[in-house]
Amino acid sequence: MDKEKKEWKKDEKKRKHTGENADGDVGYFRRVDDRLKEGFEDDEMKEMFVQNVLSEVKGKAALVALDRTASITLQHLLPLSSLDQVAEVLKELTGEAGSDVKAVACSYCGSHVVESAIRQMSRWSETPETETEEDGPLEAQVLCLSRMVRESSAEFIKHVHGSHVVRTLLHVMAGCIGPPRTDTQPAAKARHVLPQLVDFDIPTSFWYELKELTENLMTNVNRDAVFQTMLTVCHRKRPKLCKKLLNHIIEYLTSRSAAPGVSPLLVFLKDQASSHLIEKVILLSHKALLRDIYKNHFRGQLVDLALHPIANFTIQRLTCDMTAQRGSLFPKLFDELVEGVEAILAAGHMGVIVQMAESCAESGERQDELMRCLLGAFHCAEPGSRHTSCLPLFLSLLTYEVYYHSDTAEGGIDTQAPLKSMCYHGSRLVQALSKFKERSLLLSSLRALSPGDLLTLAADSVGSHVLQALITTSSDKGRGKILKRLEGQYVHMACSRSGSRTLEAIWSSASVTHRQIIAQELAPSESQLRSDQFARHVWAKFALSHFIHRRSHWMEIQTGESKKRKMFSDLLE
Repeated sequence: MDKEKKEWKKDEKKRKHTGENADGDVGYFRRVDDRLKEGFEDDEMKEMFVQNVLSEVKGKAALVALDRTASITLQHLLPLSSLDQVAEVLKELTGEAGSDVKAVACSYCGSHVVESAIRQMSRWSETPETETEEDGPLEAQVLCLSRMVRESSAEFIKHVHGSHVVRTLLHVMAGCIGPPRTDTQPAAKARHVLPQLVDFDIPTSFWYELKELTENLMTNVNRDAVFQTMLTVCHRKRPKLCKKLLNHIIEYLTSRSAAPGVSPLLVFLKDQASSHLIEKVILLSHKALLRDIYKNHFRGQLVDLALHPIANFTIQRLTCDMTAQRGSLFPKLFDELVEGVEAILAAGHMGVIVQMAESCAESGERQDELMRCLLGAFHCAEPGSRHTSCLPLFLSLLTYEVYYHSDTAEGGIDTQAPLKSMCYHGSRLVQALSKFKERSLLLSSLRALSPGDLLTLAADSVGSHVLQALITTSSDKGRGKILKRLEGQYVHMACSRSGSRTLEAIWSSASVTHRQIIAQELAPSESQLRSDQFARHVWAKFALSHFIHRRSHWMEIQTGESKKRKMFSDLLE
């Protein structure tokens, strides 16, 4: 963000150097922006307003785009403008034959305006222009911009703002677009979520221009987000072109110089920017290329890469994608990685271990081997009496001796220590293990927990997901044994944020008999439950008022739901 602020200050100096005094204009554009937010009564009023504002912008669009306040207003105005009006603005922004394009597109404020303008091509099929054989004005301007980018592609893709324009251009040329770029930081949960793309029709000219643009960019391969965007949109809209690009990128990366006997790809894997590009290549690769990458570059190196602070993320991606391939190489990856499980655990790269478990669950292969390996790694394989401790150890990612404060491998220590130190990756590991065909050790360990520990598990933000997974994947008989241990804890669970969600998940998979037991325990605490911010939702969802006052009707409803659930379950099987 500091870099962007410096860029903006540079733009301000540039604007002031031109002699423009925009103090009066700032107030005008603020008022325009406020009016846009209010909306319009009808299309005629909107068109008149837009036309008036654009008449003020005409002749100084580039200067307006470089002003922080005015540029934001212009971004908001363009989606309300006709495509011909957008074309006029874009033509003025880029100058005659696109000569001024870098000055605007590679600026803090101007880049946003240029992006907003070319994004309006997503409305192309909604206009009468599509019925003519001639290029529409906006189509011609976007093509002109693309040609200017091709002429200076090396500068654009290395520029902090110019690269964003190139990425938007790639989206538009391919005919798929996501939400507009913002300067605000995404929420933590949203950072790793891919944006939803919307497809739209494009002119035929864009089909050919995309090929020209991508081929030009490939002459300046670097490892930034431009190439990840290029692969993403081509994979979605031009799979044959994507296949060609993937092969070219791997060919380029593996042709770089490296130490004798070392694949250059392994060097790039340990670089932050390059590793992201290689992860994208792996994600989108066809089977033949994926096998080639593994056999010629990764085989024999997996444990070392899994121990690297950057490369381990690529190993997670490779493991995931190898599992998804039919006739996958996952067993070979597993056999290599399993040799280094303890070292990987010691390095704290739990994502690799979790992905191994998830891949075992998905493929149905190597499940027993992984469970044995984990028991050994957490020092609860021998003697057999330690098996019942596996759940707390996996959840906390602590070895038996550390968890129970024992310095020896002898027995005689207190294995009734309260459940503690649950962590995110531990929760994900156990959730993956709960999908294994054989999970008797986990269930035995769960049943060995005290009722207080079960409540702790149910009410914990990460532990609750584990309890839900183990209960919902159990047989009716196994579920009944767990629920028997939970009796007496349901009111406390209902009054907890995570506990109430766990209780609702249990309810969804419970039989009518088990629902009746839960309801009987909750009903006497009506005033407490109905006044609690979390429990009141449980009270309503379980229809406990009906249970108290119209028991027979409540039973009819629950029996009907149970039959419906069983019917759908039989259909899915």
